[in-house]
Amino acid sequence: MITSIVLIKTSVDRVPEVAEQIAALEGVSEVYSVTGPHDLIAMVRVPRHEDLADVIPARISKVPGVESTETHIAFRTYSQHDLEAAFAIGLE
Repeated sequence: MITSIVLIKTSVDRVPEVAEQIAALEGVSEVYSVTGPHDLIAMVRVPRHEDLADVIPARISKVPGVESTETHIAFRTYSQHDLEAAFAIGLE
């Protein structure tokens, strides 16, 4: 699974609507409204690297109100939740 973090700038008056539309797109697992230079952060998870083009420039960037995107692709995922689940295997 390929994971990418998409930083999104939107029209100030449309942040909630844009977030809802992006969250409904296939391949988008979460959308966060955040502080700082970007308005939203979307987590995109797809099976193949090539699928990122179908989600980010072809769908996210075309949502009305999206002004710009900046994409970061994850090399590895480190998660406390995943570590706890791995150590809990077989314990009952």
